[in-house]
Amino acid sequence: MNALLSARDIEIRFGGVVAADGVALDVFEGDNLAIIGPNGAGKTTFLNICTGYLKPQAGRVTFKGRELLGSSPRAITRLGIARAFQIPQLFAEQTVLENMLLASASRAGRLGMFTRLADISQRGDAEAILEQVGCSDVKDRVASELPEGKRKLVDIALALALKPAVLLMDEPTSGVASSEKFAIMDTLIGALRAQKVTSVFVEHDMEMVSRYANRVAVWSAGRIQKEGPPDEVLTDPEVIRTVIGS
Repeated sequence: MNALLSARDIEIRFGGVVAADGVALDVFEGDNLAIIGPNGAGKTTFLNICTGYLKPQAGRVTFKGRELLGSSPRAITRLGIARAFQIPQLFAEQTVLENMLLASASRAGRLGMFTRLADISQRGDAEAILEQVGCSDVKDRVASELPEGKRKLVDIALALALKPAVLLMDEPTSGVASSEKFAIMDTLIGALRAQKVTSVFVEHDMEMVSRYANRVAVWSAGRIQKEGPPDEVLTDPEVIRTVIGS
């Protein structure tokens, strides 16, 4: 099976800190790939490389066989790779629906200084995505008023409005109350499946990983320590010792 997104021989250092040391990792269509590892291991750095925010000192990243390194984040988004950040990136003073319309206009290349929200034609698509992520009830609320769980889901909805093939997520439920995490991930994974979007997510909660990932990559000291299905990776003694703990 050909990889949808592929990284080979990635190397990046920040002074004396090695964030990636010859990393090779493939993402296949339909994956929900979890990247786990200790803080500072290089997990978020990898997402930044794949989305054009960082350029490594060596290696290559391809999407559907096309080289990504050197492309801007906007160009990579238009190719079909979207990003959801640990802190939701919303227009705080706009309503949820207005945020969605702005994302749709950006994808279509029609967002400019004089764009009127009333002229953006993707309202139906935007409302359908909000329905999928359980946020249709807040579409007319200003984004800054939303609780953290809803903000996370709206951030995912904005990414889905870009019509990606792959969505990269950095701790999708961080900052959310423990009682809400699984409901949010159930909604999120359901929306990804409905849109047929492949996902990669950085996560520290091993219960979330075991429940929602079909593959796990363990990132440690700039290298992929182990890769495979959750039941194999999360029970590996070395992974338990270096990443999960007792």
